[in-house]
Amino acid sequence: MQGVIAAVPTPLSEGYEPVRAPFIAHCQWLLDNGCDGLNILGSTGEANLFDGETRRTVMRWAAEDLPRGRLMVGTGTPSLVETIELTRHAARLGYPVALVLPPYYYKPLTNDGLVAWYMALHEALGDSTIEIYFYNYPQMTGITIPADVIARLRQLAPTRFTGIKDSSGDLAYCRALAVTFPGFAVFPSSEISLGEAAQSGFAGCISATTNQTSAQAARVWRHRSAPSKAELEDMSAIRGAIAGPALVASVKALVAERTGDPIWTRVMPPFISLTDEQRAALAANVLRVELPRAS
Repeated sequence: MQGVIAAVPTPLSEGYEPVRAPFIAHCQWLLDNGCDGLNILGSTGEANLFDGETRRTVMRWAAEDLPRGRLMVGTGTPSLVETIELTRHAARLGYPVALVLPPYYYKPLTNDGLVAWYMALHEALGDSTIEIYFYNYPQMTGITIPADVIARLRQLAPTRFTGIKDSSGDLAYCRALAVTFPGFAVFPSSEISLGEAAQSGFAGCISATTNQTSAQAARVWRHRSAPSKAELEDMSAIRGAIAGPALVASVKALVAERTGDPIWTRVMPPFISLTDEQRAALAANVLRVELPRAS
């Protein structure tokens, strides 16, 4: 798994249930328009607001309708048992990678405790070949996954713990991990980091805003040894318009703009959908480049 990975949103019915057809259509559009892979049921996918059965259903849809080798799925919860069950389900469906948050409720956490928790997950997976990427998102979890924890888990189970998505925005942290652990897949959460991917040893990016910038990000990734400054500036401007407290609602509003399907404007509470005025301003600010539209 490498390159441009989109963190995919989840369309919702009026009863806040995921809807299969627009979800799959958007996922396929991303794969057709620059993305090397997809991260479903992550923070952008509102996964932590769904129950386990709903998450298992969405996993199954993607595994049935999309190329499984290009998928990763968020399975982390504060519950060890639930995390094991979700990750086992992903493994049975053929997902190559699960993205797993640390158990973020009880704090402070010791390094020994984190190692024990992740090793319990590893042991419960048995001889399954599914790989685990750490999901470092301290703004949400209150935990920065220490390099010592990664080192110990890599030593104990090197074929299981193979990568990380870092949503902290701390590129120094990402650079240090890439240097310290050769062969360990480090994915910052911004496509702007692709401009230094070759120099810093990043495996790509896993980003919410690549739902909008997939084509530009793909070009930067392909030419990462000499990335286009203009492409990076364009992506930075687009990302700046989307990112912030309303990130999920903004990503979904732009998918609604592209597809003409208002189902994408709905978000799970406690998120709030953009107003008509906010959606119009966002679209005017972002849609400066003509994008392929749904057929």
